[in-house]
Amino acid sequence: MMELFNPAFGKNITFVRPAYFIINGFIGLPNMKYYYIFLFFLYIISVVGNTAVMALIYLDHNLRTPKYVAVFNLAFVDLLGSSALVPKVIDVFLFNHNIIPYNDCLTFLFFCYTCLSMQSFNLVALSYDRLIAIIFPLHYQVKVTHKSMMSLIASFWIFVIIAVLISVGLLTRLSFCKSLVIKSYFCDHGQIYRLACNDNFPNDVIAFFYPVVIFWIPLVFILLSYLYISYTLVKVATFQEGIKAFKTCVAHLSLVVVYFTPLLMTFTLMEKIHPNNRIINLSLTSVLPPMLNPIIYVLQTHEIRVSMKKLFKIFSKTKVKIKNCTTA
Repeated sequence: MMELFNPAFGKNITFVRPAYFIINGFIGLPNMKYYYIFLFFLYIISVVGNTAVMALIYLDHNLRTPKYVAVFNLAFVDLLGSSALVPKVIDVFLFNHNIIPYNDCLTFLFFCYTCLSMQSFNLVALSYDRLIAIIFPLHYQVKVTHKSMMSLIASFWIFVIIAVLISVGLLTRLSFCKSLVIKSYFCDHGQIYRLACNDNFPNDVIAFFYPVVIFWIPLVFILLSYLYISYTLVKVATFQEGIKAFKTCVAHLSLVVVYFTPLLMTFTLMEKIHPNNRIINLSLTSVLPPMLNPIIYVLQTHEIRVSMKKLFKIFSKTKVKIKNCTTA
């Protein structure tokens, strides 16, 4: 397997694989420990919120629809992604464990990139659900089933995992004989391959196409789907019907704005953006959406609010019955 990625493997060629990398983080900014504490509090809210959303969907049979299959997967990805990133970031910067072994660094990169990418494709799945529900309401139950939604999400998982594995695999062919300092808050692919002293052209190609495939294409699909929804509603629906239909999209649109805005700023400005601003944008993209997603769905989705009220009533009644039994 190694021979596929590393041309020096098994040959008499000098190849330097480091024992570790050093994660440097922010450059010249004082009191950054408070920023990492802030990320930790966002992480706690994210864990509680996403666990609650997953529990609601699992416990309430009324929420076991194709749409909430995608919402459940989004909550799972948010929980997994923030758990892969934030505890390690806290360990690195608050406890000064900024030396990370080579293999651990690549594993760290794999989980962070996989979850960040799956958030993007999960928004595509939710966009597809809204598109069919509004444009083809009579055919929705036929076109969007549990099987089709799970197949769509599974295909996204497979695609993302393969794409990230290729990115990580291409890093193993690199020889590092210069600096081992990663100028980021985690094991960032771009920061790692630029440290190599041998040919990194394949990594450069991956670094160019990865944002296009993982972020730009999903964003274009989402925008086109909403343009088509808007065009259809203006053409065939009354104003009141259009507003009612669009209300079902508010939660999803909010997630899209929260997720893609920092990424657009980072990838559009690229070389013009200061490294510290890049780190802030990417770190907030990794932590803010997982924290805000459950809050947005609870506040803006009628079915989730109804489910929460119903479960609270059941919990309250159960608590009263237990109290009566203990006092009898």
